[in-house]
Amino acid sequence: MAGLKAGAPTPQAITVHEASRVLEVGFSDGATFRIPFELMRVYSPSAEVQGHGPGQEVLQTGKREVTLVNLEPVGNYAVKPTFSDGHDSGIFTWDYLYELGDKQDALWTQYTERLADAGADRDAPMAPQGGAGGHACGSH
Repeated sequence: MAGLKAGAPTPQAITVHEASRVLEVGFSDGATFRIPFELMRVYSPSAEVQGHGPGQEVLQTGKREVTLVNLEPVGNYAVKPTFSDGHDSGIFTWDYLYELGDKQDALWTQYTERLADAGADRDAPMAPQGGAGGHACGSH
């Protein structure tokens, strides 16, 4: 099945906590993760965020207060969130959600280091890149 590694844990429960802005996911191996919406947004698997290859990632800022306005299933292998800033092109497979939850401390560190290296502020919106839409690859 696409998006699932053989024998990988699968979600048993998914809860959106709007007030604390976290997605709680309980997996079949007993692991439960509380993944902040901001972390999901800045590490969205979409081409808009990840680019089309290594080194093409687009640093996301101004996402601390982002919320989920919708979370829809994608087959039996993923969910597609719609964030309050309008971003809705990321497909989060169960494997990817597990990775975000399991590695969130390291991912936060990586994110804050990237912000510091760029001289960017976590709360300040980034200037649009590549024209009015900020993403002009044409593949979406």
